[in-house]
Amino acid sequence: MPYEPDHTRVVGVDTGGTFTDFVFMEKSGAVRVDKRPSNPADPAVPVLEGLALFPGATHRVVHGTTVATNALLEHKTAPVALITTAGFEDVLEIGRQNRPVLYAAHPRKPPPLVPRRLRFGVTERILYDGTVRTSLEPAEAEDVLTRIKDLGVGSVAVCLLHSYVNPIHEETIGEIARRMGLVVSLSCRVLPEFREYERTATVVVNACLRPIMEGYIGRLEQDLGKVRLSVMQSAGGIIPARMAARLPVHTVLSGPAGGVIASAYQASLIGLDRLITFDMGGTSTDVSLYDGGPSLTGDKLIAGYPIRVPVVDIHTVGAGGGSIAYRDEGGGLKVGPVSAGADPGPVCYGKGESVTVTDANLFLGRLEPSFFLGGRMRVYPDRVRGPMEALARSLALNPSATAEGIVTVVNSVMERAVRVISIQQGRDPRDFTLVSFGGAGGLHAVELARALSIPRVMVPKNAGVFSAFGMSVADVIRDVSRTILTSAQDASETEINAVFNEMALSGSRDLIDEGIDGREIQVLKSMDMRYEGQSYEINAPLSRDPVAAFHGAHENLYGYARPESVVEIVTLRIRLIVTVPKPVQRDGPREPAESRPRPMSTGRVIHRGREVPVHVYDRENLPPGSVCEGPALICESSSTTFLPPGSQGMVDALGNIMIRVG
Repeated sequence: MPYEPDHTRVVGVDTGGTFTDFVFMEKSGAVRVDKRPSNPADPAVPVLEGLALFPGATHRVVHGTTVATNALLEHKTAPVALITTAGFEDVLEIGRQNRPVLYAAHPRKPPPLVPRRLRFGVTERILYDGTVRTSLEPAEAEDVLTRIKDLGVGSVAVCLLHSYVNPIHEETIGEIARRMGLVVSLSCRVLPEFREYERTATVVVNACLRPIMEGYIGRLEQDLGKVRLSVMQSAGGIIPARMAARLPVHTVLSGPAGGVIASAYQASLIGLDRLITFDMGGTSTDVSLYDGGPSLTGDKLIAGYPIRVPVVDIHTVGAGGGSIAYRDEGGGLKVGPVSAGADPGPVCYGKGESVTVTDANLFLGRLEPSFFLGGRMRVYPDRVRGPMEALARSLALNPSATAEGIVTVVNSVMERAVRVISIQQGRDPRDFTLVSFGGAGGLHAVELARALSIPRVMVPKNAGVFSAFGMSVADVIRDVSRTILTSAQDASETEINAVFNEMALSGSRDLIDEGIDGREIQVLKSMDMRYEGQSYEINAPLSRDPVAAFHGAHENLYGYARPESVVEIVTLRIRLIVTVPKPVQRDGPREPAESRPRPMSTGRVIHRGREVPVHVYDRENLPPGSVCEGPALICESSSTTFLPPGSQGMVDALGNIMIRVG
């Protein structure tokens, strides 16, 4: 269904590993979508080409980008130097004793992002309570920065001991660095929290991504002119583009977060608030659990590097339409995590030579060649048979069994991913609705739901570009934190409120500097707390009795509470929110009359080893109330939904396909 226009016109842009997606809210209220192949060598090119399709008609662009993520994954970050308190230069390399692979005899950690020769110590010392024990000599800081500049390094990360309590020395170094023309990231601004290793690692990631993101964002802003550009951040909200350029560490899960926000918005319109989001694209699959609100975490590993900023808790596996199938050393069939990507892409795209999940679905008849990307992209089914037969021979299978095996293997990978965010967290997937989107999601959603006993699947309209839609409905969000480390019994309400007010003022000033009306900013307050002696904290919203709220949260999470124990307040957090006007759905029938639409064509699919007839529907021609019985293919310009035998899909009043799994 089309949307009523709001006071601005917006384009949501999501750059993925295979395609770059666009959702444009027309002035008339209609939604236009587009998909263009991504360009890993220059991701800005398809973004600018796609935006050129809407000349002079855009007031706001919201972008989900993989530039920061790919730079980390591919180890193509900018050179960076690190300045620490003298004697702490190796914190980044020492890290923690955690073993990512418990039984690996010779575990390998990723190399530090800053080599030893670019890690410098300065003589200074601030104590845990903020007292200056040894003052920083500006001349020494200037000498270190001069050496860094002479080495040709333009980006500097600064992380001094206890700067989260007293940032005076970091601010001094930052001022000198800026005067010398260096790009500087200060831990007191990026992450003013305790835990030295995580704070150091996070500010280093920010520093090594900042030159890359500043160049990328600057290029987009220059080409877009007066169009306002915002960027989706990992925590599920958007921030102004210049802020994203300064704080790129907040964008490492930019695109996947958009899908979670879109799912929550669309599901809320029909009264659903318990969701498992399932985003299967060309390169990977992202899953997340939404139970009345997004699951957030403050600890995330990206390419082996810890990032301690708020992010939507998304579990990613290397399973997408472009995931390559192959025979492993033991003679078994494996799928992914290596992907054919956008270039050369799957075999059926015309250039690839390795069989992918997309090729398997096409071979099985689950994709309609004439309707790929709405008929705008040509695929070559005949190219698939030879490579599929070759893979089948290596596995001693027939081609059809091999293609079904590829689908089964990739489904099992995604099933394990869903179990991680549901069953392993004490949640029963049977209590949730699976929201399926991404270019490949609809082809696998029902079989995945069956494996997990999830009774219902929701496939929103324009599912193949749904994350881009999420960009356009996301609110502006700015998270600010500060560690205080004090006993709850000793902390006065006045002192706590004073720190909260200072944090809110600082965060609001950042948003106002980026052109946001300060009167529109809402402030949500929370605290990280723990029992004395514990190593980890629980976050709870600020309330009249925060200690009682913590006891309740601890019991809900762990099954017990210790009211007699001392409670520590560790970190104060605020979330600044500016609500963005949402597209309003036009009124439609709440319970549309059921109808049995006529298919646009028929075909045959291979299902469980045999060919079965299948009806093929054009989703654009399915009015609310349309009921489609499996086996069926429901095609739209950005994706295809496969209804296996025994399942049933019905189009609701808002255009979602609600599937009874059966």
